[in-house]
This record gives sequence, structure tokens and C-alpha cells, in this order.
Amino acid sequence: MACDKPFCNHMLLKSADVGFSDLLHILFSKHLERRRFCHSSEQTEHDLDEFCHSSEQTEHDLDEGRWLIFLSILVQKLLRFVAAPMAAIGWVIEMCLNIFSSKQNMVGLLQNFLRGKGMPGKSSRTFVSFIGHLDKRVELDRNIKFTDGNYNAALCMMASKISYENKFYIETTVQDHWKMEFLGSYDFWNDYQRKATTQAFMLRDRSDDHDTIVVAFGGTEPFDADAWCSDFDISWYQLEEVGRIHGGFMKALGLQNNIVGWPKPEEFKQDNSHPALAYYGIRDILKKHLLENDKARYIITGHSLGGALAILFPAVLTFHNGKDSDMLLKRLEGVYTFGQPRVGDKDFGRYMENKMIEHKIKYFRFVYGNDIVPRLPYDDKALMFKHFGTCLYYNRQYEVQVLPEEPNKNYFSPTRAIPMMMNAFGELIRSFTIPYRLGPDYKEGPLLKMFRLMGLVMPGAAAHCPQDYVNATRLGSSHACLPLPPTHYL
Repeated sequence: MACDKPFCNHMLLKSADVGFSDLLHILFSKHLERRRFCHSSEQTEHDLDEFCHSSEQTEHDLDEGRWLIFLSILVQKLLRFVAAPMAAIGWVIEMCLNIFSSKQNMVGLLQNFLRGKGMPGKSSRTFVSFIGHLDKRVELDRNIKFTDGNYNAALCMMASKISYENKFYIETTVQDHWKMEFLGSYDFWNDYQRKATTQAFMLRDRSDDHDTIVVAFGGTEPFDADAWCSDFDISWYQLEEVGRIHGGFMKALGLQNNIVGWPKPEEFKQDNSHPALAYYGIRDILKKHLLENDKARYIITGHSLGGALAILFPAVLTFHNGKDSDMLLKRLEGVYTFGQPRVGDKDFGRYMENKMIEHKIKYFRFVYGNDIVPRLPYDDKALMFKHFGTCLYYNRQYEVQVLPEEPNKNYFSPTRAIPMMMNAFGELIRSFTIPYRLGPDYKEGPLLKMFRLMGLVMPGAAAHCPQDYVNATRLGSSHACLPLPPTHYL
């Protein structure tokens, strides 16, 4: 089949086109190119060789690649099947959390309910998401000043945390609590899902001595099936002289579902029948605000899926040569990601490290403890994903190490199971003791404590919550975030 993406090589899985017979075909046949759900630009007799990123794979590697494709498509099919009940369950849980956390007593809530008033709406300035209930802190740590090495990291993590909330909550937090300028909150279009499923917001931190714009991408919401599909989509695209990149994340950032893919901004035409694509919308907004002040800079951040989009944004900028792209790269001060999954292969990592050095862009990848997300997708022969850049790894005491890779890089290890469970038990005990040691600002609510308890069975889930990343940026050494050039670790 001829490549319908002239800008790149690719291996594209279309889970919506998969039937039961196709699932069986994945398990027992290597000729995926003959199926309508698998589109590739480099068809060979053994299509799985291409997926495994090598022409010399063992039978075990091919079997593993086949199983990974099978699981990726199966999970996406299941997520689409349960999308409506997932959203409904999430709505009920979030409404209950907001009702029970309300300052009104139950009698008052019941009276307001009977009158048709008083129920918190999801667009309310006081409505808090499920993620927000895990860590209810709103205020910045006023002990951290702009001149401190961890100022940007602490601000970025708080911005990443509130990116899960609705527009009016974010606006209230930025303007009334942080005393900064709210530039906008956006729902961007995913051309493959045909929905506006990518969230981001922008703020401006401006004073006499600095003018910094923060772009914060939203992460994966627990009850959003579309966001989970982006995470589990192991399709890949290979940009010329750049490397292979995770397909689900590229789609969320704004890859077009046509033969153009990533058109240059001057050639791109916005379809006014739907919201803007994230990459093109954000770069237009940034250009407008940066041109207001020659000294203005910007930083990009995100937690989880948001972190993946944050580091891919400058990657596409480097791919688009031009005056505006060069200006945006020059003004980009740094990228701060928290609990970020792997986004590309070894070649992409090398390409990005060289570009970060060339454009003097700082890139800090924060990893806390046994967080499972930074250890996915797997770094192995079958999936070829690799991390790059500066990894700031924080242990349970929020002590930081600068490492080439987080320990236990692929998470699932029999020898690490017991130590991880012991560490999770220590985190559970800490959740009761930390407010007595550090003050009420570090108090953990019952919902997070329940997650800590669940962490005894699956330690990496609780470690991914924003609470520990906020604590890490506040309590960890500020020297780790000093403006150093990216380090070559590959």
C-alpha cells in the first residue's frame, strides 16, 4: 500500500476498524498490512519487523510485538465501548465529592436540591475535578521567590495540577490567588477522534524584572476514555531526520488526519467548523503575546499526558523551519514535565537533545518514586521508546537525584515488587505524619489516603498523583533546577 503520509514513515493502527476476526488475525499472522486497520508506509513480508524497529528480530520479539498490537487495539476497543458509562460514573463521583466537600450542611444541601438550586455545576468556579480532590491546594508557596532555582518548577507543577479543572476555576485561581494574568483556557481539536479532547491553558507571570508566559497542557482525566485511548495508541510516525514518535500523542497535539499531516504554519488553513488544533492554536497565541514585549519568554509544562504534549510542542517547532518557528524556539526558556511517559525512540531523543542545546532550552523531566507512567511505554526491543534529557528523580523523602534514567525503568520487575510495596507502605504512613512535621499545607485528604492504601497492591498508581510532584518541587533541593544545558545520556 502506498504511503498516504508523504511527510513521514508511519505505522498507524485504526482500532475503530477492527473486528473479532481481525483480533485473531493479529495473534496468528505477521501480514498485518493485509488488514484494513493497519496502515504502514514500509510494507514488507514481515510487517511486525517494522513495528519492532529492527530487521533482525528473534521469534520472541515478533511474538511480543504482535501481542502489544493486540493489547493496544483491544484496550482501545474496550475504552470506546465503556466511554459513556465511564463518563457517567465519573460525573456521579465528582458531583458527590463536590457536594460532600461543600461547606453547607446536609440539611441545607437537601433543601437547595429540592428547590432546584445549590447543586455545583461542572463549569462552576468552585467545582473541583477528581484529580483536584486528590490535592486541594490552590495557593503557591510564597516562600519560593522568582530568584530561587525551583521557582519555575514549582509554578509549572501547580499550573499542571489545575490544568485538569474547568476554565472558570483556572481563571479564578490564576487571577485571584496567584495574582497573575489569565490568558485563556482552550479545548483543542483531535482530528482523529473528531472531538475537542486536548486541553491547555495559558497564564502570564509579569513583574518589573521578568515577563514569563506559562503554557500548561492538561493530562489524562481518570474518566475520559478518549484521553486513555491516546495513551494506549502505540501507532508511530517517523519524521524525516527526527525519529519515531508516539502516534497517540502526535494526534492529541494536532496531527491532521489527511495527506498533509504537519503542514507548515504558513500553509495551514484552519477549518472553522471545529476548534483549533493544539499546536497551531498555541503557537498563534504565543506569537501574539510574545511580540508585545521583546523580553518576554515562555515555558511549557504538563503532568502525565500533558507532559508528553509539552515536550512534543518544541519538537514540531524544530521540524517547521521558518522565521516564526525560530522566534518561538529562541523565546522558549524551558520545558518542565511531571510524570511524563516516553514519547519517541532513541533517534528522536538524540535529535531533541541536540536541538535543546542548539536553542539553549532547558528540559527537566520530574519523576517521583515508583510512578508507573514515566516507565511506559516500555523501553525494549518491541516498543523502542526511550527517555532523554535531564531526569530529576525524587524518593519518598523528596530527596532529588539527577539521573540518566529513573530506577526500575520498565516498572514490572519481580525483584522490585517487595521493595515497591514496602515503599508504598512508607508513603501511607507518611500521609498521616507529614502535616505534623511540615504544617497543614501538606495534609492529605481521605481520597488520597485511599489511593495510598491501593498503592500497597499497585504502588505506581498512587505515586502518579499530583500531590507528590507538588511536594517535590517545594521540598526538594532547588539546585537541581538551576539553568544548566541538557545533558547527553543516550
